[in-house]
Amino acid sequence: MTDTPARLLNLLSLLQTPREWPGSELAERLSVSPRTIRRDIDRLRDLGYPVEATLGAVGGYRLVAGSAMPPLLLDDEEAVAIAVGLRAGAGHAIEGVEEASVRALAKLEQVLPARLRHRVSTLQNATIPLTRGDGATVAPATLTALAGTVTGREKLRFGYRAGDGAETKRLVEPYRLVSTGHRWYLVAYDLGREDWRTFRVDRVSEPLATGARFTPRELPAGDAAQLLLRSMSRAQSEVDLDVSFEAPADFVTARLPSHLVPTATGLTTCRLRTRATDSVEWLALRLAVVDAPFTIHGPAALHSYVEDLASRLAASTRG
Repeated sequence: MTDTPARLLNLLSLLQTPREWPGSELAERLSVSPRTIRRDIDRLRDLGYPVEATLGAVGGYRLVAGSAMPPLLLDDEEAVAIAVGLRAGAGHAIEGVEEASVRALAKLEQVLPARLRHRVSTLQNATIPLTRGDGATVAPATLTALAGTVTGREKLRFGYRAGDGAETKRLVEPYRLVSTGHRWYLVAYDLGREDWRTFRVDRVSEPLATGARFTPRELPAGDAAQLLLRSMSRAQSEVDLDVSFEAPADFVTARLPSHLVPTATGLTTCRLRTRATDSVEWLALRLAVVDAPFTIHGPAALHSYVEDLASRLAASTRG
């Protein structure tokens, strides 16, 4: 193999397999001399790839962890697996999947060959994930489109459906995507309203990158997450949530979102006391799926809603 760039890529692909490669085996695989392999190893090191060499009769080369993340080479199956995994996580706002995973998905889908992009879409369309139901699902294509305009500092057009059902068209300067664990939000400067706005991504439709670049504006204060929290607190009044459970704290914690954490009051009991901005309807459903007896001490609105919901559910089974 006389093409040096192609040979380096093939050598890197072999080294990214988690094993140690004897120099003689690498030379045989690539049809070059051991001396050429040594020179190519030095070239990879110059490019930032941490290749470690061991001496002796069974010595060889292997790629180890370095101080920075070098580019990775993926085969078809690996690329498809990663894209599908990122799509599944991003599309259902799984807790802990932050904006970085969406940026990674946007980068990967940008360079996927058409044949692999088709395989990813086919597998995604044929799969129905089992989700916890913490929030509305989001199309991965929408997330990646928004992430691309955030990264590229490109103005964005989209349709938006407000909470009351009103449909509007927006032109914005996208700033950041923020995940709350059960929903995705876009923080952006709305050019039509001439002010900062937050948009629920599951209510965004037909996102279109305009191609027009912009210089990011400074946020009024803090970061995108703080702006979102202030926006949510204005939109929803806080409630003092107080619920006791007849179940161990770790059992209940595993069945509640991360911002609802009970405290143990005994070996088989616990109590949740916190200020929450979630709706009473959503809180009622989350408490119901804990699958343990519980008592609501507050707020009164939640107590009344659960009583009414229980009556309606009981009525639905009669007859």
